[in-house]
Amino acid sequence: MKTMASNLDMEYMAKDEWGVLNLLTDFRLFKRGYAKRIKNILISKDEEFDSTFRIFDYQFVVGAGNSTRRLRQTVFFIDSKQLGLPHFWMKPEHFLHKIGEKFGMQDIDFEAYPTFSNQYLLKGSDESFIRSTMDEEILHFFTFEKNWSLEGINYFMVFYKWNKLLTPKEIQELHRKGMQIFDMFKERKSI
Repeated sequence: MKTMASNLDMEYMAKDEWGVLNLLTDFRLFKRGYAKRIKNILISKDEEFDSTFRIFDYQFVVGAGNSTRRLRQTVFFIDSKQLGLPHFWMKPEHFLHKIGEKFGMQDIDFEAYPTFSNQYLLKGSDESFIRSTMDEEILHFFTFEKNWSLEGINYFMVFYKWNKLLTPKEIQELHRKGMQIFDMFKERKSI
């Protein structure tokens, strides 16, 4: 990870000594389970644009007694005043979600992007703000990029694959895609 930090022009921290986990408590991913831990943190700051970018490994435990399970994933996290996101979360959609829709479960779909709408479950409290934020460029991106989870809350955004720790090569790709999404949302805000 130290080599990866150098390759991405980021700093490396082995443990969450700065309390990053405290910034994430409102995200759906970080509300689940217990024994939560962040480690292997890559971090870079852009003082000019008041932005901080982090990539880290996150793990937590779900269940109790003999039926516990430890979940782990690599997460891309942005804290930037360049964002102005609605409170939303998006994850890969599966069969049970489609059944849930029949019984009134919320899923924000886009008629012009049926592939995206079939691939992703998108939820949030301000549907009109979410629709205006998830513009054509972002919907097109996620039509081709499958199995990602994305959450946004004002100046914060997290991007990850559920329960998947990434290899160094995959981390470079996560960084590239995360920055691409950041640029799309940032450009959207400036319009």
